[in-house]
Amino acid sequence: MQAIQYVALIFGLLGFIGYCQLSTLKQRISALEEQLSKIQGTTYFETRQALRGQIESLIGKPVTIEMKEDLEDADIISYGNTRHGSNTILEADDDWIKVRIDTPKGSREKLIRMESLLSICEDKDQQ
Repeated sequence: MQAIQYVALIFGLLGFIGYCQLSTLKQRISALEEQLSKIQGTTYFETRQALRGQIESLIGKPVTIEMKEDLEDADIISYGNTRHGSNTILEADDDWIKVRIDTPKGSREKLIRMESLLSICEDKDQQ
């Protein structure tokens, strides 16, 4: 009877060790997936760093912003990319850009997530 209890104890310990390794592996995979999603850029940029570099070169300049279809912003569509107004990048960091949208009624500032951008380029007509 003692031998069966020792075998059960050994299998129980091996199962517990396997469970701990599996949960650690799941955490590592989740961390890698999150890191990969942060590295990926938009349609026109291979990496987030390339997008950030492009945005930093456009700070203070009028820009045309194209957003992903499901993440569009009404102010940018209605005013910022038209002859009725303009978008100006004020600040940028790894996850967000701060944009001033000039409209016929005034100006407003908005934060836009990097992931929502499809493209961003200098607006030659507004200069």
